[in-house]
Amino acid sequence: MRTDAFSTAGNTAQFSATTTGFEVTTRRAAIAALRVALFVAALLTPALARAQSSDEDLLRQAMSAVRGYTQFTIFDDVNVAVSDRAVTLTGRVTMPYKRNEIGTRVSKIDGVRDLVNDIQVLPVSIEDSRLRQRVAQAIYGNSSFWQYASMVNPPIHIVVERSRVTLTGCVSSEVERMLAYALATQVDGALGVTNELKVERVVESIRR
Repeated sequence: MRTDAFSTAGNTAQFSATTTGFEVTTRRAAIAALRVALFVAALLTPALARAQSSDEDLLRQAMSAVRGYTQFTIFDDVNVAVSDRAVTLTGRVTMPYKRNEIGTRVSKIDGVRDLVNDIQVLPVSIEDSRLRQRVAQAIYGNSSFWQYASMVNPPIHIVVERSRVTLTGCVSSEVERMLAYALATQVDGALGVTNELKVERVVESIRR
C-alpha cells in the first residue's frame, strides 16, 4: 500500500511538472505571437498613413490641375474626390472639350490609379450665355466683391442651365454669401437661383 501511495504521489508530481512545462511553453508562444502582431502593426501603421497622405496629396494636385487649366472659368464648376488613389470628377462645364481636357490633365498626375470623369456638359444656349454675363457683372461689379474679381481664380462660380442659376464656390463670410445670392436674384432673365456657396477662407481655397 505504501508502495502504491508513493508511486501515485510520484506520478502526480511528474504530471504536475509536465503541466507546468506545457503552460510555460504556451505562455511563451502567446508572447511570441503578440510580438509578431505588434511588429506587423508597426509596419502597417506607416503604410496606412502614407496611403492617406497620398490621397490628400492627389486631391491637392488634382484641384491645382483643374484650376490651372486655362479654359476653366467662373462659368464652370468642377469637384474632385479621391479614394484609394482613384479620382472622381463631377460638376458642369460649358463646352465638351473642357470636360475631356480636364480629365486628361488629372489622369496624368503621378499616382492616380483610376479616373472617373462624371463632369456634365451644359447645353449650348445664347440666352444662358447672356445670363451668365449679367449675373457675373451683378456680383463681381459690386464693390464688396472687387477683391475677388482681381484674383486669378475668382472664388464665386456661376453655373447657368436653362435660365436657372446656381452659385458655387466660396466666400469669406455669411454676409458675402447672402449678398451674392441677393444680387443674382435681381438679374433679369433668371428663373431661379440656388445658393451653394460655402463660407471658408477664400485664399486657402484658391491656393490649395
